Amino acid sequence: MVLFSATNLSKTFHDHPLFTDVSFGMEEGERVGIIGRNGAGKTTLLRIIAGLESPDTGEVAANSAFAFEYLEQLPAFEREQQVLDAVMDGRREVRELLDRHAELCTLVARSHEAALQRELDDVTARIDHAGGWNLESEARIILQKLGVPLFDADVRRLSGGQRKRVALARALLRDPDLLILDEPTNHLDADSVQWLQDRLQKSNKALLLITHDRYFLDAVVNRIVEMEQQQLIGFPGNYEEYLERKEAMIAAQEAEADRNRSRLRQELAWLQRGARARRTKQKSRVDWIREIQAAPRPVVIKDVQIEVGNSFLGSKVIEAVNISKSVGGKLLFEHFTHRSTAGERIGIIGPNGCGKSTLLNVLCGDLESDTGSVKIGTSVNIGYFRQENNDFDPSKSVIATLREVAEYIDTGVGRDRYLSASDMLKRFHFPHKKQGALMGTLSGGERRRLALLMVLMKNPNVLFLDEPTNDFDIQTLNALEEYLTHFQGFLVVVSHDRMFLDRTVDFIYSFDGEGKVRQYPGNYSAYLERKEAEEGNKAGDGAEGKKGKSSEADAAAAERRSRNAKKLTWKEEREYSQLEGDIATLEEEKAALSVTLNDAATEYSVLAELGQRIHDIDARIGELSDRWLELAAKLEE
Repeated sequence: MVLFSATNLSKTFHDHPLFTDVSFGMEEGERVGIIGRNGAGKTTLLRIIAGLESPDTGEVAANSAFAFEYLEQLPAFEREQQVLDAVMDGRREVRELLDRHAELCTLVARSHEAALQRELDDVTARIDHAGGWNLESEARIILQKLGVPLFDADVRRLSGGQRKRVALARALLRDPDLLILDEPTNHLDADSVQWLQDRLQKSNKALLLITHDRYFLDAVVNRIVEMEQQQLIGFPGNYEEYLERKEAMIAAQEAEADRNRSRLRQELAWLQRGARARRTKQKSRVDWIREIQAAPRPVVIKDVQIEVGNSFLGSKVIEAVNISKSVGGKLLFEHFTHRSTAGERIGIIGPNGCGKSTLLNVLCGDLESDTGSVKIGTSVNIGYFRQENNDFDPSKSVIATLREVAEYIDTGVGRDRYLSASDMLKRFHFPHKKQGALMGTLSGGERRRLALLMVLMKNPNVLFLDEPTNDFDIQTLNALEEYLTHFQGFLVVVSHDRMFLDRTVDFIYSFDGEGKVRQYPGNYSAYLERKEAEEGNKAGDGAEGKKGKSSEADAAAAERRSRNAKKLTWKEEREYSQLEGDIATLEEEKAALSVTLNDAATEYSVLAELGQRIHDIDARIGELSDRWLELAAKLEE
């Protein structure tokens, strides 16, 4: 069934046409990824579909039988509200039932009125029907998985990244028929991205998203829609299949263009040699030539060109010895030592707020360490691309902003080694007309692209990139990755983008969030393999020791629950007991499936389905167990 249908949409922004007469729609269960260059109008298209913006022409017809949820790039919360309450508002009707249930429980305990008891029974039945008893636990689990532990904080006082994660949690809790996500992986660490990817893969609901994360895009979508030259081009399949089809399409266009050019040259030569007396018989050929000349030229894919020089870097680069740093009483890292050399390529990963950006600020000298020392070599020229690049003057033009950094840059290669600011802007897909545009008219991705160019115009030999992939289009990412393969200096990348890390670094520093930083040689995929091997070894070592103690622990836990259950609220007590039953049911299902899975006579296709179901059950048991442990800890208090 159709979810929505957009017909003949056109939109112009600051006299620049974004798209013209495009039509687009989605059906139940479809999972569509929108790709295209920064400034092509991807976010505008999503806002029009979500009903938050109007097209210049055309219309969007949405099916009222389905629920939509839109996650903006920069969500805002209008009123004072705690984080947990804001997320639970994703299912406000259930939340209101739960609140009313709590009120009725108190009233019935005082008055025992029959009318109140009947209403309580009715509300209880409605909550049961909606599966609402676990609403708060679901909200807490999602927040924890997305790296938001501040359940009681005021949402308006959170950072932009934290607000984005809270809004994402609310959208996921609502679980609508169509989830519209604009850059959902921005501000998430790698573990949270993986969790979100797994959750969306398991869902059978429709999905429409914009993302620069190519692994994520490849894993969760089954259709790609590319915005190009003010039009939409659809490609069935995931991102890998899109690349294959796109390459074939471009090859076919080039071959057709070559054939047309060859035939055009032959026909023109024939016309020029032909006798004048026969010119009246050439009308069909003349018409054909005019038709070919007037036909649209094939699409030419022009990637961003990043071509700057590599300035000299001496033997002493950055030497950090035994450095430690705490902020607000929280230890971020301690006893960290690294002596960098030219050609090193370091990736830094870890949960949000663990100190990754702080480490970069210490290494570049912007921030002093609490202990140890940092020495920077005399030949070092640091280029630092930061997460936030919002300090542009909106009233200045693009080219004037870039000229504040440099008028020319020496690329060190070719006859035209000295490139002007205007030349560099053209290579970063800012045509002459766009160079005179005011900064306030640029899209978020365009501002980020200009900020990257401003860093590279300084011709650095040490490059710090803090979440460089946020808001970049895929073409810019490809160009940056290509540039970094030829970068000869010292590179440090903080990123959650797994493909970007795989393609740019050869050593990983991993923050654990508790002040420890571990080293892993290799790229991100190699880190994952090492990490999985470590976790497997730990699980094997602990299994035997746990087996003998389980019965005693279960008995002690049961006694503790019966003694302390009165310390939970009525709603929490019910949730607590329901969690135990749900976990037990899942364990039983898993055991039964495991027996079937071990039956060698079972068909392969069935085995694959059973394996996936067992994997899903394990994930669900983990989520419910987290909440159960949280309530158990409350009992302990």
